[in-house]
Amino acid sequence: MADLAKDHLITTVSEDREATCWGCGLRLLLPSSAPIFKCGWCGAITNQNPRDCERKCSWWRPWRDRCFVCILIVYMLFVICGGVWALYPVVFSVNSFSGIFHSIITMILCVTTLSSFSLAAFQCAGKPPNIQWGIYPVVRKGDLEDYTFCRYCSKPKSPRTHHCRTCRMCIWDMDHHCPFIGNCVGAANHRYFLLFLISAVISTIYVSIMSAYAGWHIWPPLTYRFSRLSGFNRDMAFRVAMEVFVALLRSAVLLSARGLVLVYLFVTSISVQVGLGLLLWQQLCYIYEGKTYLSHLSSRGNDVGPKDCQNIFRFFGCPYPISRYMPNFLRSRKRHNW
Repeated sequence: MADLAKDHLITTVSEDREATCWGCGLRLLLPSSAPIFKCGWCGAITNQNPRDCERKCSWWRPWRDRCFVCILIVYMLFVICGGVWALYPVVFSVNSFSGIFHSIITMILCVTTLSSFSLAAFQCAGKPPNIQWGIYPVVRKGDLEDYTFCRYCSKPKSPRTHHCRTCRMCIWDMDHHCPFIGNCVGAANHRYFLLFLISAVISTIYVSIMSAYAGWHIWPPLTYRFSRLSGFNRDMAFRVAMEVFVALLRSAVLLSARGLVLVYLFVTSISVQVGLGLLLWQQLCYIYEGKTYLSHLSSRGNDVGPKDCQNIFRFFGCPYPISRYMPNFLRSRKRHNW
């Protein structure tokens, strides 16, 4: 009976049940049908499924991004120079104070937009922190909790870190890769990217308003071919609208080069502000929810954190509620003793 009990206590471990944790180097015993496992000591997640390496065709992506950045810089310079050339003779013709006032606003918007764009485009998006890994004595318990291993960079990857194949590096707290700035939007430049969107939306609104104002002053007089109107109905309203449109087209032929530039600035500024406004609203919604674009995709249907306006204040570097900076008489309510 003793020999029989001893036989029951002896087990053999096959080679396919042994695995090594990349985080601390400990050998683990696992079922053969578990390609993904988590180390009980350091918390690192190991994925034994092979992944494809970097595609060789990704070499053209940085060149594509550089082309987009150059096009965007040329467009912004054209809007600045063309707007100054087309708008300010009209603005200064009204009075000197109006010209100086709008010149100061233009300078502030140009400096803010170009500086925020440069910081978002040419600053590193955010490198993940360097940590020790691979050797059991230097890795403490739970140091690599929920870390995965990036096969492209050959180093640990934190839960909020993603590898960008275009930038060919891991980005900490990555939101997305934007080809128009030629850079990823991550923890280091996300704030500058949002400031660029805000400044660009305000600038395009200003350009559209000023283009319409200057165009109103230099537009040739309209000539209508109305017959005598009697009554008002739907057909009559359509005829009036078509007549106004045809009159605008006839007068547009007589526009000077300055007037054509104003028309182009008005149309493009309206279209750009709609697109950038939607992108800005999407970014603010993600920040309000405490997410990024990639974390929103990975946690679709699951709430990651609380939704609060404090997330927006914290994103812009204000860790405390805005009520903290208000005067005491605005924060405190009057108490009545009954």
